[in-house]
Amino acid sequence: MNITLIGMPACGKSTVGVLLSRAAGMKMVDVDRLIERQEGLSLSKIIERDGDAAFRALEEEMNASLKLEDTVIAPGGSVIYGPKAMEHLRKISLVVYLRLTLETMERRLHNLHARGVTFKPGQTIADLYAERTPLYQRYSHIVIDCDSLRPREIVAAVRKETGV
Repeated sequence: MNITLIGMPACGKSTVGVLLSRAAGMKMVDVDRLIERQEGLSLSKIIERDGDAAFRALEEEMNASLKLEDTVIAPGGSVIYGPKAMEHLRKISLVVYLRLTLETMERRLHNLHARGVTFKPGQTIADLYAERTPLYQRYSHIVIDCDSLRPREIVAAVRKETGV
């Protein structure tokens, strides 16, 4: 079984993914790192070079082509814009949404561009949150509220909900 962690940037997908993979004896794939290795650039540089739409197409193709077993998958926060990718991830894994409140997001996220977050000109963190939250909800099998939890507590919650 695979587990895919989705959620806003800075919700802990990569950190929790590493801890979860160790605790459950699974492999770990950070899809943003796969994209960076393939392109030879950071996410922010890829977005700068190609634009948001081209980056999202690349991200969707990468996620839709994953062939993994017994792996924790941590895609980028914008994976939910790619229906082909999300349908594939839902087929090959349990999709777990690491949910945070807007207030927690605003405390954690400062520079969207430096993190390689795709967003429209003039879009705020609140706008991005409002746009993405319904998509995370739609595609997830399981939702974990993470505001008051530390990474190891999130891992325990994911393990309890998924049975790994």
